[in-house]
Amino acid sequence: MTKMSEELAGQVALVTGASRGIGAAIAYSLAARGAHVVITARTAGGLEELEDRIHAAGGSATIAPLDLTDGDSIARLASAMAERWQQLDMLVLNAAMLGTLTPVGAIDGKEFNRLLTLNVVAQQALIANFDPLLRRAAHGRLLALSSSVARAPRAYWGAYGASKAALEALVTSYGAEMRNISNVRTAILNPGATRTQMRARAYPGEDPQSIKDPETVGAFVAKLMIEGFDSTDFHELPKVMEEA
Repeated sequence: MTKMSEELAGQVALVTGASRGIGAAIAYSLAARGAHVVITARTAGGLEELEDRIHAAGGSATIAPLDLTDGDSIARLASAMAERWQQLDMLVLNAAMLGTLTPVGAIDGKEFNRLLTLNVVAQQALIANFDPLLRRAAHGRLLALSSSVARAPRAYWGAYGASKAALEALVTSYGAEMRNISNVRTAILNPGATRTQMRARAYPGEDPQSIKDPETVGAFVAKLMIEGFDSTDFHELPKVMEEA
């Protein structure tokens, strides 16, 4: 782990989709700066590996394997975290599925339903269930990971782009609602081209060494969390306007 620091000491973060890729890098980076991170994903294997890495380096983490498409599981996690910590300082909405890149007219209805359930419906459920905990924090922060295709639609990316556009609308609206009644602030981050499994699926011929690693995104997110942000900030890493 990067040398441990204390900028986020005493704070609690929940990171979804944290078993690998950008989610794991964000959780690791927050832990390296003193936060206790609660990490979630569908399967426990990757979470356990990340938890071991964080603990071995002197950080603090708790794993919470769950299926975000099960609304009851989100409510149970929120209840358990409320009993243990009473507040949530940082919520990172990272979990998402890419789906099949295909013409809009050829989108499979069942897959589209699964995609919207995870990328949109589950995200609203996370916001709703963790809203009370975010409000209890001195400076609650919610960060959602998005994509350039949410704002610049592209051929064959209609399903994924639509889901990310909907997510941005939800987060922006929530940020506006919170601005004058709480200390909760929201931000949207387009990480740009990053070396992940999802990126490899979307661009199978791309040289992965030609794009940045997830740790770069993790460090950027930690910096945002330390510095704070205003509702609703939109952030992009360099050279992301032409990338998904």
